[in-house]
Amino acid sequence: MKFNSKAELTKWALESTNLWLFLDYDGTLADFASTPDRIEPNPMIIGLLKQLSAKAKMRVTVLSGRRLEHIRHLLPVEGIMLAGTYGIELLAPTGEIIHRLEYDEIRPVLETIKPEWESIIDGRKDFYLEDKGWTLALHARYAADAEAEQVIAGARSALNERSLARSFRVLEGHKFLEIAPLLASKREAVSYLLALYPLSNARLLYIGDDDKDEEALPVIHDHQGAAVKVYQSSQAGRPTQADFFFRSPSETRQWLERLI
Repeated sequence: MKFNSKAELTKWALESTNLWLFLDYDGTLADFASTPDRIEPNPMIIGLLKQLSAKAKMRVTVLSGRRLEHIRHLLPVEGIMLAGTYGIELLAPTGEIIHRLEYDEIRPVLETIKPEWESIIDGRKDFYLEDKGWTLALHARYAADAEAEQVIAGARSALNERSLARSFRVLEGHKFLEIAPLLASKREAVSYLLALYPLSNARLLYIGDDDKDEEALPVIHDHQGAAVKVYQSSQAGRPTQADFFFRSPSETRQWLERLI
C-alpha cells in the first residue's frame, strides 16, 4: 500500500472504523536528545497524544528503545499503551506493568559485558554507554567517523567472544551498538500487543524512523496496515517497506494535528 500524498494518507486513516496508531518517540515524535538518558517532556507532544487518545475510534501505542521509566516521564498520558526497551516492558492502559522477561535471567550477562565496554570508551569523549537495565547501548553519534568505527568494532569483538546467540541479539545502527535480549524487538512487541489487546475492524498505522521500526513493518502489512518512515540521513538509501515518508518529527506532529 503506497500513498502519493498526505491527503491520501489522511483519507485512508479517517475512513477506518478504528485506527490503531503505533508511534516511535525519538526521531519520530520528538527530535533526538543530546544524550539518550536526558528526559525533557514536551508539552506539545503530551497535549497531542492526549487529544488522540481522547478520540473514541483511536488507540495509541508508543514503542521506544528507551526504558519504560523514561517514556512514562516523557508521556504522562492516561489511556495510551507504552512499550519500553523495544517492548520488553509494557504499560497497559489500565496502568498494569508487564515485564515479558525475568530481569534476573538477563542482567548477569550484561554485568559481565558492561565493564569491558566501559574500559573500551574510557577517556574518550563523544561516546556514551547507556545502561537500560535490560540492555546496554553504546552511542557514538558525535564522535569522528573513524574513531567511532574503531571503538564500536572493539565493542562488537568483545561480544563475539561470548556465546550469546541463544538469548541475546546485537542491534546495530549509525555509530551505535546495543546488546539486548532476543525479545527486544518492535516486531515482537507489535505482534504481542495485537494478540493481547485485539481491536476489531481496526486499521493499523505505524510511524517510525529507523531500522528498529522497520522490523515491525511486515507485521503491520500482514494486517493490511500502513507504515510511515520519518527521514533520517543515516537511513538514506536503505531498503524500506514504508508506504509514505515524513521529513521530520515536526511534520509527524503536524500531520497528527490535522488528523485530530
